[in-house]
Amino acid sequence: MLEYTVEAEQVVPNVATARAKRAQIFFDSSPGQSEHLLNPAELLLSAFSACLLKNVERLAPILRFSYTRAAIRVHGVREDKPPRLVRIDWELTIWTDEPAARVDLLERNLRKQGTIYNTLAAACAVEGRVIPLPPTAYPPTPITATPGASEEEA
Repeated sequence: MLEYTVEAEQVVPNVATARAKRAQIFFDSSPGQSEHLLNPAELLLSAFSACLLKNVERLAPILRFSYTRAAIRVHGVREDKPPRLVRIDWELTIWTDEPAARVDLLERNLRKQGTIYNTLAAACAVEGRVIPLPPTAYPPTPITATPGASEEEA
């Protein structure tokens, strides 16, 4: 079983920071809406985005799925009473030459394999799709997995 720890604190009025490992993220802690910092709902949607992108990278070598780039757009819908997200819609664009059946296989695995994805799908409606584009539609920068490489080597 994996466990996670994050520490967060208000650093100045309306601004807070969260830390885990050696990373730090600043976010909006104001009662209103910041023009510059992510609010808690946007942080949650960012975690959802990170989950899908991380799983593209993790699953690609397992599925022998070739791609050059992946990008995601996530949209959340919040109700006011009680305040909660009721729907998350996502579109993951992937630049690949893989046939449609292989893209579908990746999408099915993305829906099953993500911790954040599964957690949020249990709490609200989650709908999305993978949109394949040919690698020529974006300047190619091949993604290659280096098994066993440390972060410093990668």
